[in-house]
Amino acid sequence: MYRNGVLVKEGFPVEEVSDHVADPENVVWFDLCAPSPEQLAVISEELGLHELAIEDVLSDHERPKVDVYDHHLFVTVYGLCLEGGRIHPVEVDVFVTKNALVTVRESDRFDLGGVLRRWDSASRMACHGVTFLLHGLLDHVVDQHFDLVQELDGQVEAMEESLFAQSVRDGRALQQAMYLLRKDTTKLRRVTFPMREVIGTLLRRDEDLVADPAMKPYYEDVYDHVLRVTEWVESIRDMLANVRETRLSQQGFRLNEIMKRVTSWAAIIAVPTAITGFYGQNVPYPGSGTPLGFWTSTVLVALASAGLYGVFKKKDWL
Repeated sequence: MYRNGVLVKEGFPVEEVSDHVADPENVVWFDLCAPSPEQLAVISEELGLHELAIEDVLSDHERPKVDVYDHHLFVTVYGLCLEGGRIHPVEVDVFVTKNALVTVRESDRFDLGGVLRRWDSASRMACHGVTFLLHGLLDHVVDQHFDLVQELDGQVEAMEESLFAQSVRDGRALQQAMYLLRKDTTKLRRVTFPMREVIGTLLRRDEDLVADPAMKPYYEDVYDHVLRVTEWVESIRDMLANVRETRLSQQGFRLNEIMKRVTSWAAIIAVPTAITGFYGQNVPYPGSGTPLGFWTSTVLVALASAGLYGVFKKKDWL
């Protein structure tokens, strides 16, 4: 609990929330991690939360959004964590009243330590109450998105460089990495693009719950970061599409090279086969049954093969 921007109490049970928020000078933040329906019912009763908002918390895979109810806002955002090189979204639901903020985390993979450090580092802004707390949370979430977009961008650039590495012959590993990157980019796009609407709604809507002129520039800064993230995600998608097209072009070019070589060697083999087949006929021919015939056929095979090899090499078919 904060009073006049100063932390005055912590660790109290949820049953005391209604007593604290009764005083307009107090600002209460309460966090729930993977709560049960019973725990949500208690906090709902304490703050008078709408039943539809509680239902959204219990539902999975909600879209990032802002819902406006009579006495509170309901905000859904997604934090992101990187585990095993893969992106894992973590749903974070937020109830916002005039002097209370309730965060409901899907799991502890979304660490609130960064949010707390952000709040503590800007304690001079704590006098703005719930608006300040909500900004700190949203800013932390968007910064997570920004960091992961930057990580993905580095991976795509490394992939682009590996396309033309002489050591890359078997493209299976490259194709798998490309597939996983496309999946992660899709996940990132799914949770970052709706953030424009979330922050934009908080900025545009004339609501007393978040109406604080002093905090508006800070929300606009978060909105600017959201736009940068979404533009960067689109850029990564374009880069991945270019990598995929380049890889397909390389495969087509390599297939053409292989076909040219196979066809050229088949032509070289065909001529000796024709000569030896001719000398294997069952009727007499010049030199038949004599060493001269054998050496003649051998010389013809060698000259024809060497001549064809020289021609194909000059045309860059071999």
